[in-house]
Amino acid sequence: MAHAANDVRSSAVQGLDGEAAGLQVSGIQASLLPANWRKSRHSNPSGDCVEIAELPTGNVAVRDSRDPDGPALVFTRSDWAAFIQGARNAELG
Repeated sequence: MAHAANDVRSSAVQGLDGEAAGLQVSGIQASLLPANWRKSRHSNPSGDCVEIAELPTGNVAVRDSRDPDGPALVFTRSDWAAFIQGARNAELG
């Protein structure tokens, strides 16, 4: 089973040329993604933060700042925009 997970990660990193890049796979090791991670300027000084990155496919990845090699959640641009709008409108909870 570990071999299959490595194949998914490998294809996600190698195929950066389009939608079939595999970068929509949530749970991929964040450090394998071709990303420039950033935190909000409003982030908590204790380090309990998430970081986001825009991926070459246009998707948005999210990771735990305390576990930069851990899994990333990957969202389409439209799903991410809907989440942000819901958070701004206090619709989440």
